[in-house]
Amino acid sequence: MSSLDLFPIGNCQVSALIDRAGRLVWGCVPRVDGDPLFSALLGGDDPDTGFWAIDLEDCVETSQEYIRNTPVLITRHTDSAGNSIEVVDFCPYFRRLGRSYRPVAFARIVRPLAGSPRIRMRLNPTRHWGQTCPHTIGGTNHLRFRASGMTLRLTTTAPVGMIDEQRCFRLESTLHFFLGPDESFSGSMPSTLDSMLSDTIAEWQGWVRGLAIPLEWQEAVIRAAITLKLCQHEETGAIVAALTTSIPEFANSERNWDYRYCWIRDAYYTVQALNRLGALDVLEGYLSYLRNIVDSARGGHIQPLYGVLGEAKLEEREEEGLPGFRGMGPVRVGNEAYLQLQYDAYGQIVMPSVHAMLDQRLFRVSGVEDFHALERVGERAWEHYDQPDAGLWELRTRKAVHTYSSAMCWAACDRLANAAKALGLRDRQACWQERADHIRAVIEERAWRPDSKRLSATFSGDDLDASVLQLLEIRFLAPDDPRFRDTLAAVEKGLRRGSHMLRYDTEDDFGLPETAFNVCTFWLIEAMHFTGRSDEARELFEEMLSRRTGAGLLSEDIDPASGELWGNYPQTYSLVGIINCAGLLSKPWSSIR
Repeated sequence: MSSLDLFPIGNCQVSALIDRAGRLVWGCVPRVDGDPLFSALLGGDDPDTGFWAIDLEDCVETSQEYIRNTPVLITRHTDSAGNSIEVVDFCPYFRRLGRSYRPVAFARIVRPLAGSPRIRMRLNPTRHWGQTCPHTIGGTNHLRFRASGMTLRLTTTAPVGMIDEQRCFRLESTLHFFLGPDESFSGSMPSTLDSMLSDTIAEWQGWVRGLAIPLEWQEAVIRAAITLKLCQHEETGAIVAALTTSIPEFANSERNWDYRYCWIRDAYYTVQALNRLGALDVLEGYLSYLRNIVDSARGGHIQPLYGVLGEAKLEEREEEGLPGFRGMGPVRVGNEAYLQLQYDAYGQIVMPSVHAMLDQRLFRVSGVEDFHALERVGERAWEHYDQPDAGLWELRTRKAVHTYSSAMCWAACDRLANAAKALGLRDRQACWQERADHIRAVIEERAWRPDSKRLSATFSGDDLDASVLQLLEIRFLAPDDPRFRDTLAAVEKGLRRGSHMLRYDTEDDFGLPETAFNVCTFWLIEAMHFTGRSDEARELFEEMLSRRTGAGLLSEDIDPASGELWGNYPQTYSLVGIINCAGLLSKPWSSIR
């Protein structure tokens, strides 16, 4: 049965998810939002295609671990007689000739560890969403696979005939496999691949070395940070919400969505978390992507999400060739949410962009010209702060004036005032501050419910919603404000289920939600900490860490009763929660100096 206990590898161009048997079961080409070359994750209970397996005959034990501070995975298999092998999986990623080398490629190195192990390699890729990839033997050491829109070459030091016919054979020396562009290796294939592995390890460990991590929970933070970086499409700077599509939010819910696109909201939270660790490369790449999005909008509507190349049109369709995760379809490609109005995006564009006007560490510090371009986004926030939208939970059948969206519009105006002050533009500072003050007054009047003593999710209702806890994060409310404390008490009482938080508990387009939303639990932990409940917050944080997969990661959702993870994986929101909460709750480095 398919599971989300998966280990990501990748190089910020392509990625793959490896299951507990060491099989590549998900991975798209030529980039994260492409056609799945490995599709077994969505192939039902026991698919015979869509994976890349290296099987040890009579295997009885398998263990997995990453090479320290990298996304390079080691899988070790042992058979009943004690024979054993290890498989090293990675996507090449390093600087070469002054440029980032990140090919559309997956590399595997298989080493005998003990005895006389016998292995069988099964490479059964797919194209066109579940169809078998035609292949041919291309020479003495490679096979060619005709994938969607490109031909891939498997170059190997293994006997090609045995690989082609998927026969079992004795592993007597190290074997190398490189599935990538249909090109020849110019030098020795084994030494080239060994060099790629060394360079990839050095690249990732060098990146991690530059992170400013908290004293406690270092492993959890580092793994979350590496995986967030894997979610960035380095070519453009776009950051996808997850590496998968169509993992249901809970069993048979049909809440199956494609998250392989760049949501303005999710990316904002990602760069905010990584910036706290000092990962400026991700921030700078994303800001470049964002500037192109703003330029293309020309002062008009900005969508909630775009493709990794900035594509505006992301038409949603269902692919019937794949039955879905555990057979729970549909498998959706594209996301209709691109058509929605979600006005919180304006604040989430302005906030990281203003940061670029203030941070002198950046290669490109934004200036007055960038500020005036950003004002066009602020104008949209000012025009729409009190208008109905689909909200951050992307409701498909109804709209309302959402408090969260309105507060993010306030943040857009407030941060523009801050930027204008820093740039010495006094008249613009006054303009944006006046607008921010006005929006604040409207929110305080229309969202506050004096009878129930809480902020409502919408201006028109009195619904509970975990998103209002974010008014603390954006500094709309202070932790000692009685209104925030009362709202926190109401939200926790109404939405907490054991150790987990729901987004809301009212019916939406698909009925009542059955799973908790992991990032909402992290928002609760943050609120606990800021309101003097740090011991409780630490206990709840440790509980969330215990729910991670073997890779140290989380998906979007969790069943509060069983603890089983659901939803797309790995999910940036959830990893952001790990980083932010660890930073808040950790003892300072000064405590051990």
